[in-house]
Amino acid sequence: MSENHADPVTYEQTDHVVVITYHRPERMNAIDGPMREALNAAWSRFRDDPEAWVAIVTGAGRAFCAGADLVDGAGSAGTWPGTFWEIPTHNSFESGWEIFKPTIAAVNGHCLGYGLTAVAACDFVIASDRATFGFPEVKLGVPAIVGAIRAPARIGWQNAMELLLLGDPVDAERAREMGLVGRVVAHETLLGEAHALADRLCAGAPIAQRAMKEVAWRSQQMAFQEAVRFGETMRKVAGASDDAAEGRRAAAERRAPLWSGR
Repeated sequence: MSENHADPVTYEQTDHVVVITYHRPERMNAIDGPMREALNAAWSRFRDDPEAWVAIVTGAGRAFCAGADLVDGAGSAGTWPGTFWEIPTHNSFESGWEIFKPTIAAVNGHCLGYGLTAVAACDFVIASDRATFGFPEVKLGVPAIVGAIRAPARIGWQNAMELLLLGDPVDAERAREMGLVGRVVAHETLLGEAHALADRLCAGAPIAQRAMKEVAWRSQQMAFQEAVRFGETMRKVAGASDDAAEGRRAAAERRAPLWSGR
């Protein structure tokens, strides 16, 4: 995966904001084997780079992502030597890689299957007024597994079943009504809106943001008392960072803090 636009995924970074773009427009950004490898490389790069604080994911052309390429099934999970059915469970951003940095989906067009699963994994979703969303798997005779796991918690049972069991796409406004989309904007303003949100996120302390996101995520699977204890531990971890000290100094000096991400 590189920044060459001939590649199936592009990765562009400006200051602390990364834009990851599905870039296979001739196939509506459907994920084949090479694209899966490129996507995994992009998300790994974002996760591991201390200078990358916020990611925007979007698509080239008229689609965000049409899901797995039905001609090349390797796009669903990637290539895992020595495996038959026992493919590693967490094998992509969509299927559960733990990335606690803020993520924004800028949905520019058709968003189906694995594309919608990726959107459901993002913290913020901004949709073009041309966007559509759906899990068509049931009409292909297969279940959407990670989508079925994510959707009920994200949008409630009946909304999730509408997408999962009917298999019909919904437009951006219906997706917003469901709670899947936060905002619907004019197509021409989509990336500008996503960048404006990313800039606002960069005004917060990145370590504190990651700690809060991790607490918010993990606490959903914990009993209340254990969740509070875990959260208080994370407060101490984040409170020992250079950024926490900078935040205190900036408040005392009545100035904007200068975050380092450390």
